Amino acid sequence: MNFISILSLFLLWSCGSKTPQTTSEPKQKPDRQTRNVQPVLGIERTDEYLPLLQGKRVGLVVNHTTIFPNGTHLADSLQKRGITIQTIFAPEHGFRGIAADGAEIKDGVDTRTGVPIISLYGKNKKPTPEQLREIDVVIFDIQDVGVRYYTYPSTMHLVMEACAEQGKKCIVLDRPNPNGHFVDGPVLDRKFASFVGMNPVPVVHGLTSGELALMINGEGWLEGKKPADLTIVPCVQYTHSTPYNLPVKPSPNLPNMQSVLLYPSICLFEPTVVSVGRGTDTQFQVIGAPNPVYGSYTFTPVEKPGAVNPNNEGKLCYGLDLRGVDAKALGFSLKYVLDFYQKAPDKSKFFTSAAYFDKLAGTDIVRKMIEAGKTEKEIRQAFEPELARYKEMRKKYLLYAD
Repeated sequence: MNFISILSLFLLWSCGSKTPQTTSEPKQKPDRQTRNVQPVLGIERTDEYLPLLQGKRVGLVVNHTTIFPNGTHLADSLQKRGITIQTIFAPEHGFRGIAADGAEIKDGVDTRTGVPIISLYGKNKKPTPEQLREIDVVIFDIQDVGVRYYTYPSTMHLVMEACAEQGKKCIVLDRPNPNGHFVDGPVLDRKFASFVGMNPVPVVHGLTSGELALMINGEGWLEGKKPADLTIVPCVQYTHSTPYNLPVKPSPNLPNMQSVLLYPSICLFEPTVVSVGRGTDTQFQVIGAPNPVYGSYTFTPVEKPGAVNPNNEGKLCYGLDLRGVDAKALGFSLKYVLDFYQKAPDKSKFFTSAAYFDKLAGTDIVRKMIEAGKTEKEIRQAFEPELARYKEMRKKYLLYAD
């Protein structure tokens, strides 16, 4: 099947100039059967990106999710095809995806390919000019989960920014978004930008990595508003409503699809007295704290690989088992946070870090309204206008039908 090789998207910048961005496909409008067909991933479309790598020195921003459907890693595939891989850049959780949340990642060498590994979650989160000096093209291919808190999009943002500054080409091999079927949550206020949310998008942004990269470039969100020389290799046979079960867990504490679908709602508990199941085998599927007031389901977090010093370590926690919840229907909800806050015996101690909660929420309005006893409906009314504006802006960058 022949595909249109290049589509130039000219996006109007605030400074008044137009900057081309390229993809290998136009916005797709598949037939109704698409949602029942397995998507073809960007990584599989080798004819689209291999010609861009011939004779080039390549840097890879990848991890354990950067695999073909048969399990072959992109680094192994490219090396076998004679492509020169200069450097592997590793994000949070490392190249093999086993490091604990927030753990510093060390530099090293990949034993299989012999390629040096440079951490983007250690001394620096953004590639330095020196680290990019001997590289011509950077490929980003990491499975995202479509939630602003997740740090892989922040890594992509900083990689794009470094490529723009150093004049390097950036290629994003796109993958489906398991939470791509909806858009919801407060839009980040730039005052609360951090590595767990760098761009003014809602908690659930409804974009693939490729679409988000186009938005970052097109909206001038890179430092200095200088765009990256960006190419997206999209998926085919995919729409945002296409169900997609992740073939491997994207990070140590998202072990299955239930956790991925609950993650938008449950992650807000991280800077509170409530455990989200880190240190158990049901991460982001159970919630609880050391007080029977929170519920009858019990669990005890302990240190495990991928969970160092988990919240409430060694303490019997009482709360809820959410493994039977229809997580897809739940979408993004504040009901659990509101319920646990209302049950808290000492509400002044419920938020263990108000500043971090505000970074996750992307605003301090949510926390302040929770503390004021407002309902979820009232809180939603506060962030709905900005969310509506985002949804309209999002349409410009869609590569796939909703």
